[in-house]
Amino acid sequence: MSDQPTSGFQFDLPHKSQTIPAMLEADHRFRFRCYKGISCFNECCKHADVTLAPFDILRLKQHKGLSSEEFLKQYTVPFEMDAHLPGVKLKTTDEGACLFMTEEGCSVYPDRPTACRYYPIGLMNMKKQDEKAEEQHYFMVKEPHCKGHEEDRELTIEEYRQEQGVEPYDDMNHGWYQIVLKKRSTGPTVGAPSETSIQFFFMCSYDVDRFRRFAMSPAFQQTYSLSDAEVQNLQTDDVALLQFGFRLQRQVLFGEKTIDEKSGVAEKRIAERKAVWEARRLAEIEHHRQEQEARMRDAT
Repeated sequence: MSDQPTSGFQFDLPHKSQTIPAMLEADHRFRFRCYKGISCFNECCKHADVTLAPFDILRLKQHKGLSSEEFLKQYTVPFEMDAHLPGVKLKTTDEGACLFMTEEGCSVYPDRPTACRYYPIGLMNMKKQDEKAEEQHYFMVKEPHCKGHEEDRELTIEEYRQEQGVEPYDDMNHGWYQIVLKKRSTGPTVGAPSETSIQFFFMCSYDVDRFRRFAMSPAFQQTYSLSDAEVQNLQTDDVALLQFGFRLQRQVLFGEKTIDEKSGVAEKRIAERKAVWEARRLAEIEHHRQEQEARMRDAT
């Protein structure tokens, strides 16, 4: 949306909406209440446009008893976020309704996504260029169908966050927010990122079960120095694996030293790269020599 700072990151909300652009703080007071008897019950879910963060997918796939690959295939659609990063949204019916909506309300309510928990508040994580620290602000969403704003109940944004159980989701996703913000704050780059880097970001962010197989592979274990306890933890704990994936992304995408590599690995990688560069250089020299000879033959 043009009235929002371009350096910010915000979740898409459960309904295409016009937002009030004023940035709010956690102590801002507002009126709102949503419950089954309200006249607009389920309206936001009938027009769902929900972007999923990594912890959302982890909770939902566990709720449904599916692997991350199965969940992504059955319940999500991909889209492109800023900085060419791949994003994931909840799949909807042809009419635009959330697949988890029932007449009784949300069928996955205990594990509902972050954006649904925040509604009608929008979360905006911002990181300005040349500044290390990110900022977190909020904004209000008011849609014509929503009658919750007319309810006689007032509370602060922070009280609403606590009530809706948002804090654990924000804590779990914080490392991912930082990655997205850092990619966005670096500004435009020449060309789109490689397919390999896009797939790497997608796997580490959303496809935790595929990432586990990658992290447990012999090649990975030979590269990174992990204790037996760390390996065991990554094999059995989805949350630990997700957080490890964020650390690995910072190391691979931004060159930050977050995970120790085994002795000699860095030197071997440099040597391999030098060999590739040298092979390319020699190939270019040979290609240039052949062109010169061809031009000389044509001249005669």
